[in-house]
Amino acid sequence: MKDLPSPLSSLRSGWVPEGRPFHHLGSPPLRVWVWTAATLVLVVVAAVLWRNSDAAATDSTTTAPADAPTGAPAGAVSEVWSVSGDPRTADVVEGGRVLAGSDHGVRALDPATGEEAWRYTRGNAWLCGLTVTDGVVVAVFRTEDRCDEAVGLHAGTGVRAWTRNVNFRSDMTLSSTDRIVLAHSPTGIVTLDPTGNNIRWRYAPPSGCELLGSDAGDAGVAVLERCAGSRVLQLRLLDGFDGSAHWTRDLTLSDAEDAELLGADLLVGVRTGDEVELRSAADGALLTTLAATATAEGAARQSAIDGAVLVSAGGTLTAVEPGSGRRLWEAAATGLPGEPVSDDDRPRLTVPDSQGFAHRDAATGEELDRSVASGVPAGGTATTVGGTVVLRLPDGVRAYR
Repeated sequence: MKDLPSPLSSLRSGWVPEGRPFHHLGSPPLRVWVWTAATLVLVVVAAVLWRNSDAAATDSTTTAPADAPTGAPAGAVSEVWSVSGDPRTADVVEGGRVLAGSDHGVRALDPATGEEAWRYTRGNAWLCGLTVTDGVVVAVFRTEDRCDEAVGLHAGTGVRAWTRNVNFRSDMTLSSTDRIVLAHSPTGIVTLDPTGNNIRWRYAPPSGCELLGSDAGDAGVAVLERCAGSRVLQLRLLDGFDGSAHWTRDLTLSDAEDAELLGADLLVGVRTGDEVELRSAADGALLTTLAATATAEGAARQSAIDGAVLVSAGGTLTAVEPGSGRRLWEAAATGLPGEPVSDDDRPRLTVPDSQGFAHRDAATGEELDRSVASGVPAGGTATTVGGTVVLRLPDGVRAYR
């Protein structure tokens, strides 16, 4: 038998048994360790960045557009669902959805069932303001000290329309009208395009003055401001698209009076003390006044429909002709109607009152029919969506069927 070389002599001579290739033993080269360490660092950094990113903190869903609402509210209705909390937006019905704000975002609900259709929430940011116009929900978020991120979402589906960075104060509020989103703070206002996301113009009050209120409407953007130590307020109407001044009026208050801007649709409305003043959009001239004595029905409020300004105050809803200030009709009410519903080319308003909801002819105020309901809170805005009446309140939303 042939002697085999010893292992030591084999290593020295380079001999290995047939079919068994020899591999030198030892540590991997330094470059392998460097590559491995770098890869691990990148994985850890990526995980940390993702965990702290806006994408990881965003919880969003989308849905198909809502079907066109059908039917009409019954003769007797009761509450079928509700959402508590500040809804944030003045108009909660858009695109066949009911919009409800929260501390971290917005949800869109089915009007009939209250079930969630879509949502957009940010776990790492706080909602500063929410509004809806032209089919787009505009939400502004605060990530640190200022409200610095805005997003536009299609109201019917929740699909993102746009995002942009902004630089607003943390106490800002949002409102809107057709093609205008208005961001308000005591030191100034900014207007945005809701569909194109660009900032149009800014306005700051004169030095030593602060904004008491602002509102965007088809008449323009109205601002009410007070200068330090003065009982004279200035009411201005600015152009909604370029910010140029249309007119300025001085309002003199007694020591016991306060003032509140109500709206800028068709007429500019201001509550001064226990009266509502409605002023011409053309030159600011006073056209008419309405009593605004505080009652259980809530504070004075203003809206508009085609051909009329609507004012809810002191338990009465008054329709005013915008050209002359003439009163068109009056009806008992505990709040405002929302958008009218067309019925055989006869627009109908859903007016909340002490007995439930009166469905009235928008042109004449005639009661066409009624949905009786008990315990309807005062101070809301009622909008009919198919067979559901949606009531927007300062502290939540309720639906009646």
